[in-house]
Amino acid sequence: MRLLWQGLAAVLLFACAAPDISATEPVRMGNGSLAFETVPGWGLRPDGNSSTGPTHGGVAVDEQGNIYTSADQGVFVFTPEGEVVHSFLGDDYTNLHDIEIRKEGDQEFVYGARNKNAEGIKFNARSGEVVLRLPFPKESGLDLKRFSPTAITVAQNGDIYLSDGYASNHIFRFDSDGKYLSHFGEKGNGLKQFNTAHGMTLDTRYEPNRLLICDRNHKPKGRLLHYSLDGEFIGEVVTGLGEPTSVAIQGDYVSVPDLKGRCVVLDRSNTVVAVLGFNPDPKRGRNYNIPQAEWIEGVFSGTHGSNWDADGNLYVQDWNVSGRLMKLRRLQ
Repeated sequence: MRLLWQGLAAVLLFACAAPDISATEPVRMGNGSLAFETVPGWGLRPDGNSSTGPTHGGVAVDEQGNIYTSADQGVFVFTPEGEVVHSFLGDDYTNLHDIEIRKEGDQEFVYGARNKNAEGIKFNARSGEVVLRLPFPKESGLDLKRFSPTAITVAQNGDIYLSDGYASNHIFRFDSDGKYLSHFGEKGNGLKQFNTAHGMTLDTRYEPNRLLICDRNHKPKGRLLHYSLDGEFIGEVVTGLGEPTSVAIQGDYVSVPDLKGRCVVLDRSNTVVAVLGFNPDPKRGRNYNIPQAEWIEGVFSGTHGSNWDADGNLYVQDWNVSGRLMKLRRLQ
């Protein structure tokens, strides 16, 4: 278990002080080999407005380098330059709280957790064809009053993990055809319990791979946990975070959006090595109702999803009424 060092945090937070609200130039953040700069206006329409509408979702990157982000009304696909080249709209693509992309054979598929629609879903990343739905598995024998999935990930063997983070906090395991296999976890503040198992991914930094899970509202502060693919508790990864919402891995690094208005990056030892976009105003961190006119370049309001491209650039989505997705260009 690693505690977030107060001294390191203080240095990093000072380095991320808020720029002037009128800034239109790129804003630098991070440090050393994890230095980034914002790309002002990235992802906005030609008229300067948001492309997506309200955002409460995730970010994924396909093998061609296109960026997928899920918003309330659907999924939008951007080029690395920030142009929308495709969108998936309609009843099947709303409320995707978390998304991941997996290549299977010669095709790529989007896996999503639909909190308000009480299901997991899998659809073709090109055609949008829905090929699998994962409703609450009655075969589990559980009697749940509510099912509200918040995160989804896929193991190398095709097993699918779906976290009921807004309800029971059980994590359900299915095979690649959607057959229920098992479940683990429960709601609470104990060592092996979850108080909002909000985000999750496959931690490929370890062999065998593990599940890396965000325990967003664990008391006294949020944390990340490791579980085996069989649902066995391995240990706490890092504690003392704010409200970690999701995790995305590239190489040795893990990006962890924090709903209180920042994104932290961990290295292979699970030490915090960068704090990005820190919002020093407690009234504007963890605030959904920040309209586009009040966005501040380089300062986040409620980071919810993130992902990396092959060049190490980072794409971060805010939980936001106007719909905010930002590109952080990696500096060499």
